[in-house]
Amino acid sequence: MKKILCAVDLGQSDKSADVLKQANALAQLQGSKLSVITVVPDFGMSIVGSFFDKGSLDKALAKANADLHSFVSETLPEAKVQHIVALGTVYEEVLEAAKKLKVDLVVIGANKPDLKDKMLGPNAARVARHAKASVYIVR
Repeated sequence: MKKILCAVDLGQSDKSADVLKQANALAQLQGSKLSVITVVPDFGMSIVGSFFDKGSLDKALAKANADLHSFVSETLPEAKVQHIVALGTVYEEVLEAAKKLKVDLVVIGANKPDLKDKMLGPNAARVARHAKASVYIVR
């Protein structure tokens, strides 16, 4: 295993810290390169986007980038990781990043499921279902 992609939700920092620590442990065990991705929802193309000022999306991406760097350095002070901030739908962006980076493993957390998704959160389930690489789900 040479490359691992870890997906984190900065809105759930406690859960995401556990996910990131698991991904880092796997990367260290395998001698793998670790990349960490967070996804900012894209409201710019919808009717919702018309309620935001121009530049709001750029500000949100810059804030997410700063928050991701801070989160990773606080959670894994000694680790060297690639930071990725994507814009769009979580599972689509995680799958796209995994494909572009040619990762061997995707690490993602399982959020509290809805009634229809009793076993996994919808993003983890979709990533697990459609990823070309193996998927490690942290509960």
